[in-house]
Amino acid sequence: MSGLQFFWFFLIGLLFSMFFFLEGFDFGVGMSVQSLAHNEEEKDQIVNTIGPVWDGNEVWLLTAGGAMFASFPYWYASLFSGYYLILLLILVGLIIRGVSFEFRANCDPKQKNLWNWTLTIGSTMVPFFFGLLFTSLVQGIPLDAAGNASAGFTDYVNVFSVVGGVAVTLLSYLHGLNYISLKTEGPVRERARNYASLFYWVLYLGLVVFAILLFFQTDFFQRHTLLTSLLVLLIVVLTVIAHFCVFMKKELTAFLSSGFTLIAVVVLLFQGLFPRVMISSTSSKFDLLIENASSSPYTLKVMSVIALTLVPFVLAYVAWSYYIFRKRVTLPTVKTGGHY
Repeated sequence: MSGLQFFWFFLIGLLFSMFFFLEGFDFGVGMSVQSLAHNEEEKDQIVNTIGPVWDGNEVWLLTAGGAMFASFPYWYASLFSGYYLILLLILVGLIIRGVSFEFRANCDPKQKNLWNWTLTIGSTMVPFFFGLLFTSLVQGIPLDAAGNASAGFTDYVNVFSVVGGVAVTLLSYLHGLNYISLKTEGPVRERARNYASLFYWVLYLGLVVFAILLFFQTDFFQRHTLLTSLLVLLIVVLTVIAHFCVFMKKELTAFLSSGFTLIAVVVLLFQGLFPRVMISSTSSKFDLLIENASSSPYTLKVMSVIALTLVPFVLAYVAWSYYIFRKRVTLPTVKTGGHY
C-alpha cells in the first residue's frame, strides 16, 4: 500500500465524518419538526435553524462519493452495485426531504402538514439506511473474486445492521436536539434540552447492544484490539459528556460532543475495515483491499494536489457561513424555505 492510497482512504473517511457531523444535526432537526414543535410557528422556528446551511451540508456526501469514484473505482463499483437498493432508498429520503423545505414554504396552509411529515420521514430514512449500510458492510457480504456482490436480504437486514441503523438515527436525533437548543430561544429550546436528557438514557442501552454485537459479528476486536477498544470507550465517554452538558445547560459543548460521537463512529468503522474496503463473507481471499482497489498512482497524485489546494478554501467558506448565521432563531419567525 502506498502513501497516496492510504491518504485517499483517510480522506474519504474524513469526508464521511464531516458529512455526519454537519448533516447529522440537519437530520435531527428534520426529525424534530413533528416530535418537538407544538404549533406551526415553532415548526418554522425549528426549520429556520438549518435554513441557510442544510443544502451546503449535503455537499459533503457528494464529495465523499466523488472522491471514492475517482480514487477507489473498484470499491465504488462493488459498493454501489451491491447496495443499489439501499442507496436508492437513501436517495429517496434525500429527495423528499429536500423538496419539503420549499414546498412547505409555498404550499396551501392546509397542505403544510404533509410536507412537515415528508421532512421528518426523509430525515429519518437517510441516517437509518446509512447506518444499515455501513453496519452490514463491516460484517461482510458475499463477494466473488471479481468483487461482485451476491447478497440476500438477511445480509443487508439483520439484527446487527438494524441496531446500527437505529443507533445512527438516534445519534443524529440527539445531535439535532443539541443544535436546536444551541440555536433557538423560547419553549423549543427548553423542550429540546428535556428531550435530549431523556433520549440519552435510551442511547446508553443502544451503545451497549451495539458494542456486544460488534464483538461477535465482526473481526474488529481480533484485528485491531487496542484501537477498537479505545474508540468504543471514546464513543461512550463522548456520550456521557454530551449528556452531562445537556443537564448543565452547556449547549455548545453538548453539540460538539454529540458531533464528535458521530465522527468517532465513522472512525471506528473505517479503522475496522482497514486495510480492506469491502469484506467478503464468502472467503477472506476475496476481500477488496486498499492496495488493489485504487486508481493509478498518477491519478492519485493529481487528485491530491487538487484536493490539498481546494479543501482549505472549502473549509474556510463553511466556517464563514456558520459564523454569519450564528445568531439564535426566535419567535415570531419569517416565512421559511430552503434559505432565509
